Amino acid sequence: MQRTRHPTQAAAPLPKVTSILHSVWRALPRDLRRSALYTAIDAIAPRATPRDRLRSGPVMVGGQLTTASGLGESARLCLDALRGLGWDAGHADISNLFLRPDLPAVLPGPAAAPGEGGTLILHVNGPYMRYVAARLGRRFLAGRRIIGYWNWELPVMGPDWRRGLSQVHEIWVPSRFNADALPADVAVPVRIVPHPVRMQGAASARDRFGLPADAFVVLTAFDMGSTYVRKNPRAAIAAFRQAFGDDPNCLMVLKVGHPGDASWAMADLAEAIAGMSNVRLMQETLTQPDMALLVASTDAVLSLHRAEGFGLLLAEAMVHRVPVVATGWSGNVDFMTPEDSALVGYRLVPVDDPQGTYTVAGAQWADPDSAEAAAWLRRLRDDSEFRRALGLRARDAVSEKLSLNAYRRAIGDSLGEPPTKSIG
Repeated sequence: MQRTRHPTQAAAPLPKVTSILHSVWRALPRDLRRSALYTAIDAIAPRATPRDRLRSGPVMVGGQLTTASGLGESARLCLDALRGLGWDAGHADISNLFLRPDLPAVLPGPAAAPGEGGTLILHVNGPYMRYVAARLGRRFLAGRRIIGYWNWELPVMGPDWRRGLSQVHEIWVPSRFNADALPADVAVPVRIVPHPVRMQGAASARDRFGLPADAFVVLTAFDMGSTYVRKNPRAAIAAFRQAFGDDPNCLMVLKVGHPGDASWAMADLAEAIAGMSNVRLMQETLTQPDMALLVASTDAVLSLHRAEGFGLLLAEAMVHRVPVVATGWSGNVDFMTPEDSALVGYRLVPVDDPQGTYTVAGAQWADPDSAEAAAWLRRLRDDSEFRRALGLRARDAVSEKLSLNAYRRAIGDSLGEPPTKSIG
């Protein structure tokens, strides 16, 4: 596979002055930041090219392609899948626009160039579409058909998502939960295109991470940029504690991405695990292959999330035949069922997000049952045959629902036919 390096994509350390300005920006109240940003970019962000002025050209994938996050992985999966299906898809990495280039900057295919037309699948959520359009510029976007790939974690989208509608010709979302959250009066086509999860299962590599060979290992992983309260690790820790107490033969791994995004949350996490000798906190940035190895090295993945637009980690665990204990609500139930997963009951409660990302009036999300999750964990630990069988059913489920062929069916005629025969 041809891989090219673009001069703007180097994942080098950010200049000190940029980091300082970023810290000052983040210290401002969120509403003030949002208002200032929106006011500044509204005047300069180019709108989507009128349909009668679109030009034919290549398919490109834009997003935070060199960022270790769910949004970044969403874009990488799309790029790899399109190339696997026969499109000579190229890339437009925007990690630098969000000050987040923290992965190797070698990407498959050609880098997107101004003025070439074609289709750009832009993995940028609605509120940030105008910002990205302003930074990419009118010359780069002119003539391109823009598909916005959007992911949201509540049953209704906030009003600031409407700002992105003027930048797109079509919207893709990864789940029915996302599609139902869009306002009813959205005029552009909306298509449900679930993530095409990599189907190459990894082998356990406990030595790589210093995990005990004979322990029952439970993984909870999340990114602070995805909001601490939504990911709800406190509930996961409570469930693990209730299930196993201080049993040294059971180990909980808490994998935290971008811990600097919420120092208060890291302090809360430290308080939650204080005195627990069988919990390990991991904060290193992992590449996708290493993250796959970590998941495959565990006996169960635990996610007592309050809401997920999709749930990439959960799908990836199922690929590796690792049983998943997860809240039975939101985007993950598109591919998880009681037959292949340990779904946990919940009640809906009003949204309360100290990080301010989820501030939609009247919105609700899940409060999962930690005691039920603890019972699932004990069963998985005590019954190895049940654990193995559930993992196998999980693998079969995602192979059917999230494979390359399923992705091709979901795309339908949106991109036409690939110029070469599918190799997926």
